[in-house]
Amino acid sequence: MLHVGLVGPGSIADRRLAPALAKVRGAVLWSVCSRDRERAQAFAARHGARGPIFTDLADMLADPRLDAVVLATPDRLHAAQAIAAARAGKHVFVEKPMATDVADAEAVVRACEAAGIRLAVGYHLRFHPGLRALRERVVAGELGRVLHMRATWTFVERDANNWRASPEVGRWWSLAAVGTHCLDLVRWYLRPAHGEIERAHALTTSPVHRGPHDETAAVALRFAGGATADILTSVVFRAPRSIEVFGDAGSARGEEVLGPHGGGRIVVGDRELSYEPADPYLGELQDFVDAVAHGRAPEVDAVEGLANVRGLCEMTEA
Repeated sequence: MLHVGLVGPGSIADRRLAPALAKVRGAVLWSVCSRDRERAQAFAARHGARGPIFTDLADMLADPRLDAVVLATPDRLHAAQAIAAARAGKHVFVEKPMATDVADAEAVVRACEAAGIRLAVGYHLRFHPGLRALRERVVAGELGRVLHMRATWTFVERDANNWRASPEVGRWWSLAAVGTHCLDLVRWYLRPAHGEIERAHALTTSPVHRGPHDETAAVALRFAGGATADILTSVVFRAPRSIEVFGDAGSARGEEVLGPHGGGRIVVGDRELSYEPADPYLGELQDFVDAVAHGRAPEVDAVEGLANVRGLCEMTEA
């Protein structure tokens, strides 16, 4: 039974990760770490943690009964915490993005390789059953040669003090909240036929809160094999959340499939794709635990996390 510690008992951990972990085969929530002890205690009690409470990550990592950690902390903390966990011999599941610059992401990859630990990155859309089924059809050539893909994911954030708007703990806002998921999804679908992204550019704006980070981003991508993609993200307006895939023999569209739930409607050509909705957070955590148990790489490993960070940096530094 894998003893898992959770670092950063915020909203995503409370609403998604901890409830999913409670259903994972072969793992239990062991310990909780937060700078606020009372918050950690309340979280641990709410989710049935079986071990101690910590206010210092180093103390948590020194626990010999701890096997792995889930890092649900602000983005700029991910790399240093993942490296510390790897050096302590603990397996790591880290929320996306894995880091906020390429050098830090590369350091995470090296630390994991040196320590021989497994690291998974939290791109839960890969475990959405409908999106997995659609990808199988795309890769199998059901739409012919895929030429373009589009993803739109927006929501409204009314709090200008959201931590992603702060340069101290975040680098991107809409791109880190949801754009990084869209980037991973596009790479996942298009890489088998078109290789890696060779050019990326984002037009960003901050028209409402007027902070230093992107509130809206319009991204254009070109893959080595010739396919293109566009991504629209925002934290200041709500548009229909959708993906579209265009091939020379057909197209597909997913409506309200981007989000925390594993549901939504997917149409391939003129036929609706039938699938059973399922919790994608449970899927990604089960994959992580199984990867540790069987000594294999997680589906979304540190190398995949590095590729995503490279894409985010390239599109916003151009």
